[in-house]
Amino acid sequence: MDLAPVPSSAIISEHDYCLINQYWKHIFEQLFGLKLYKSIQVTRFLRPLISSLLFYSILEYRLTNLRDIRRPSMIKARIHSALLRNNFAFSVVFLIIAILSATGITSAKEKIISQESIKTLRILSEALSEVADVVRPAVVNISTTSVETMEDNPLGDMFNDPFFRHFFGDQPGGGHPGQKRKFKSSALGSGVIVSEQGYILTNNHVVKGADEIKVILYDKRQFKGKVVGTDPRTDLAVIKINAKDLPTLSFGDSSKLKTGDIVLAVGNPFGLNQTITMGIVSAVGRSNIGLSDFEDFIQTDAAINPGNSGGALVNGSGELVGINTAIFSTSGGYMGIGFSIPSDMAKTVMDSIIKNGKVIRGWLGVSIQNLTPEIAKSLGIKETEGALLSGIDKDSPADKAGLKRGDLIIGMGSKKISDVTNLRNMVATNAPGTKIDFKVIRNGKELSITATLGEYKEKRIVKKTAFNNALKGVTVQELIPSLRDKLNLPEDLVGVVVTDVGSDSPSQGLLQPNDVIQEVNRTAIRSAQEYEEIASKIGEHDSVLLLIYRNGGSAYLTIQP
Repeated sequence: MDLAPVPSSAIISEHDYCLINQYWKHIFEQLFGLKLYKSIQVTRFLRPLISSLLFYSILEYRLTNLRDIRRPSMIKARIHSALLRNNFAFSVVFLIIAILSATGITSAKEKIISQESIKTLRILSEALSEVADVVRPAVVNISTTSVETMEDNPLGDMFNDPFFRHFFGDQPGGGHPGQKRKFKSSALGSGVIVSEQGYILTNNHVVKGADEIKVILYDKRQFKGKVVGTDPRTDLAVIKINAKDLPTLSFGDSSKLKTGDIVLAVGNPFGLNQTITMGIVSAVGRSNIGLSDFEDFIQTDAAINPGNSGGALVNGSGELVGINTAIFSTSGGYMGIGFSIPSDMAKTVMDSIIKNGKVIRGWLGVSIQNLTPEIAKSLGIKETEGALLSGIDKDSPADKAGLKRGDLIIGMGSKKISDVTNLRNMVATNAPGTKIDFKVIRNGKELSITATLGEYKEKRIVKKTAFNNALKGVTVQELIPSLRDKLNLPEDLVGVVVTDVGSDSPSQGLLQPNDVIQEVNRTAIRSAQEYEEIASKIGEHDSVLLLIYRNGGSAYLTIQP
């Protein structure tokens, strides 16, 4: 490689210039070493300066008659002589070299990627591509359509007034106050085929309220989806399509995931089918996010965007370890924090829905809270983790087993209980009738108590629009342990709690929120279902006799329609 251009004045021939250039390289290697020479060679912005100084100093002192010299050895000798005699040129070049060496501007060796690194990256790339090829066909696009009703003119006759019509003209629905019209809305999501029979796992919020569900497969085939069942408490749903030869994803063990594991998120963000993103597991066991009642999320930085909901989170073996559910965002888009429902929880919910049409969960019948340092000190508890029992439902599995308020549950079977969420999720994933040994700290001593789980039943809320009689406009709900503790109600009190009284209700001014209805027309009320059955039989013009609990005592009330 030439170090300086041939002078335009052509004082010497190109052939002679090449000889000079060649021997200059040789001399520089001898004077300053091969390492430093190479470092100067890669410093391209200084190369012309150095080479020009040498070239013109040699040309000035010794090479005026270079054309007469025929032997290369003579050229070499004269270059040596010129370089040594030309103190100015030598000093300048030596100074530049010293500065470059001291400041580290030059590089002794060009950095290259090792073959080992290239091989490793190629293997990783091929492995990810292989996993992607296996996973993508089992992830589907879910398109939903729902019909919604909207009131055209909520302001009634106002726009029919001639004064307003003069300025605003005829308004839609203006001649029919309160007229409603229907319109269609659509949404997109993802799903995962988990069975050759056509069962697809997705999120409840993807299919909630949908009138039509269209499922688009990887090969562009389209099918009509049918909801088999949903579970709002975990935000999971199962739908089914009638199709054959379907690709499926096998379930992985999400309990084996560790922070730092590589995962792939597959879905249809913004309708872009079969999009795959890569990331790591940022955390496991995330709870108290506020997305669902039973939370045990996998946190990942794999990009999850709108439309990814219901898609797959897979491990390096191409196994399903999570159902992508939500993101944390202040902008509505990806910000590096996504949440997936663990496959262990998803499979339990799916199996129950397919078998029973609904999710059947275990139930212990306790009110629980996390253990804080202040509470632990007050109760004389040395442990720092566990679920503290703050209430026991009467005749519940916990009550029958002998669990007591103030007990600290630290273990369930062979597994450790670290907090409230941990206990709640583990109890819920076990089937009713399962016998479980609980490790409990009571009065500083560790006990083992066996309980047989019951079946969890949803707490019913009877809405205020349910009846057209004296109880119209009254909303009640089950008296659950947490509500009993919040209202400081006696343990033996039975009934339903009033949560709202409508402004147009005959009970307005008589019933109040937090009243407990113990009897309706002399019939004891033990649940919201019993209340609904009795209240529905009351005539439109009949008066009602209620026994209520308020402010520490019971009292009768008569309500006229």
